[in-house]
Amino acid sequence: MTFKNKVLGLALAATTALGTIGAASADEPDKIGLAVANLQANFFNQIKQSVEAYAETKGIEVITVDAKGDSATQVNQVQDLLTQNIDALIYIPAGAAAATVPTRLAHAQGVPVVNVDRNADGEPGDTFIASDSVKSAYNVCKHIFEQAGGEGKMLIVHGQKGTTPEVDRAKGCAEAREEFPGIEVVGEQWSQIWSQDEGFQLTQNMLQAHPDTVIVWGQADALALGAAQAVKVANLPQRIWVAGFDGDTAALEALRDGVFDVTATQQTQYMGRLAVDSAIALVKGEDVPKEQLLEATLTTQDNVGPFIENHP
Repeated sequence: MTFKNKVLGLALAATTALGTIGAASADEPDKIGLAVANLQANFFNQIKQSVEAYAETKGIEVITVDAKGDSATQVNQVQDLLTQNIDALIYIPAGAAAATVPTRLAHAQGVPVVNVDRNADGEPGDTFIASDSVKSAYNVCKHIFEQAGGEGKMLIVHGQKGTTPEVDRAKGCAEAREEFPGIEVVGEQWSQIWSQDEGFQLTQNMLQAHPDTVIVWGQADALALGAAQAVKVANLPQRIWVAGFDGDTAALEALRDGVFDVTATQQTQYMGRLAVDSAIALVKGEDVPKEQLLEATLTTQDNVGPFIENHP
C-alpha cells in the first residue's frame, strides 16, 4: 500500500481521479521537492548536492527551493512545490516559527515528508534524519574542556533559537559541563542564520565584556570561524580554545591550519542519499524508522585529513 493510500484510505477508491493518483504513486517517485533552510550554509549545500546527485542516479527529478532562513518564505515555497505534483518532500525547516506548517500541508495532500537536520515539534516528518547532536556536542565540549585544563570561563554562540540542532547541541554541552564544575559559562548569544559574520560580531561583543574567557564554542562551524576571527582581533594574552560543529568543507581546512581547535564532522553526503532512499520507501508505503540518527565524528588536527579528502 502506498503512502497516499495510507493517508487517504478508502477515499482514494471513491473516484477514478483519486484512484489514478494512488496508482501513480505505487512505483518509485518521479519527482521530489527539496525545501532547504538556507543555501548560504555549506552544510545545507552539501545535503542539496547529495540529494540531487543521488536522485539523478535513480531517475528522479528534484525541485529545490531555498528559504534563505525565512519561515514565511518557506511556507510559500512548499505550497508551490505541492502544486507541482511532487511525490515526496524532503524538508529542512528554516526556523522554529511556522515549522509545522509545511509538514501539515504535505500530509493533507498525501505527500510523505522526510525531515533532515531539523524536525518540527507537534508536526514531525514521517522520518527524521540527523546527527546525534546531543552525543556529538557532549564529545566536542568534553574535548575542549579537557584541552583547557578543566576550568575557566566560557562563551557560547548558539545557532538559531529553538531549532532542533540548537536545542540538542545546547543539551549535549550542558551534560558535559556537569562533569567539569570548573567551567563557567559567562556569556551566551543566539544567532539568526548561523553565519560567520554573526559568529564574529557576537563573540567580539562577549569578549569585550569577558576578556578573561578561555573557551568559545560556536554551535556551527561558521559561527566558530567567526569566533576564531574575533579571538584573533582581540589579541588577548591567554590561550583561547575555539570549538565548532558540522565539519563544513572550508572549516575542515581551517581546522587543519590551526584556525580553531575541534569540530564534529557530520555525514552530510550520506544524509542526502538516505533522505532520497527514505522518500522512495515512504512513497511505496514501506516502513521507515521515525528517527534515523547518525554518528558525527569528533575531529581535530590529528584526524581531519581524510575528511578533507573525502567528506562522508
